[in-house]
Amino acid sequence: MTKPQATMRANPITTIIKDRAQGMAHILVVDDDTAITNVLRRGLGYEGFNVAIAHSGTEAVEYLKQHQPDLIVLDIMLPGLNGLEVLERARAVDPHLPILLLTARDTPADEVSGLARGADDYVTKPFTFEVLLARIRALLRRHQADRPAVLRFADLTLDTASRRAQRGGRDMALTLTEYNLLEQFMLHPRQVLSRDQLMERVWEYDFGGNTNVLETYVKQVRQKLETQQEPRLIHTIYGVGYVLREE
Repeated sequence: MTKPQATMRANPITTIIKDRAQGMAHILVVDDDTAITNVLRRGLGYEGFNVAIAHSGTEAVEYLKQHQPDLIVLDIMLPGLNGLEVLERARAVDPHLPILLLTARDTPADEVSGLARGADDYVTKPFTFEVLLARIRALLRRHQADRPAVLRFADLTLDTASRRAQRGGRDMALTLTEYNLLEQFMLHPRQVLSRDQLMERVWEYDFGGNTNVLETYVKQVRQKLETQQEPRLIHTIYGVGYVLREE
């Protein structure tokens, strides 16, 4: 494994701000080897990615209950739940989430097994950081390209190219933040999104537990969705968050 250059600065997770315009993403690295997680935290952070670390399969599953990474770098041999079990649980939540296995299991049979279980790519240890980075970027580009241009749910449509929102054929004038919030619901229909998940995805930084801003924007989006007395689509799950679903 080739480490990033010594001049690379360490970026604390809490201070990394994702830059969507440049394709930056939130990456969860799951590995019990602290030497590897330290290198990936520094290296991926230096490249502008928002990096979170889990050192066991159980820790990774708990993290996924509260957060929605854009990609997972996942070791197979982990304490607690192994990587393949984490893979299956992550797939159950989001079938389209890009998952890259990073493992010392380097036989062709291991690679075939990992890919057959639902991994999108397979990199063996030892590895070079530059190759891993290229694989990560390729997966993120492919995932973005696979995203439908027009999102649809019930009588609601969202054109991600023109950023045009319609309900029942009528246009809705949305602010940038309102659009980004509605897009998150449209990307995850019928999935309960926690307040932390929405804050992280829409505002890209931590509000320190203050959810008033989120509640205000949810109310504004609801008002625009229900101008013609249409049935409610964004529902509150008290104590948890919100979900886009039909009555």
